[in-house]
Amino acid sequence: MTQPTAPYRQLRRPTTDRMIGGVCSGLGRYFTVDPTLVRVLFAVAAVLTGGLALLAYPVMWFLMPEEPADAPAWPTA
Repeated sequence: MTQPTAPYRQLRRPTTDRMIGGVCSGLGRYFTVDPTLVRVLFAVAAVLTGGLALLAYPVMWFLMPEEPADAPAWPTA
């Protein structure tokens, strides 16, 4: 008899709790930190790298799949 396993975490852009594309919100959910903290760290990284970090955002936006509409509400416990 096999025991049910918890579903693995998936890096996805949520359809709710997004400001632009949902990248920072998705990263925050994946790493279980507040998405606002991820947004602040991303802004600081953009300033410290002279805007170079801003190139990563559209790349992540393109590569991260969007969360399905029937996904469970976050946080799941």
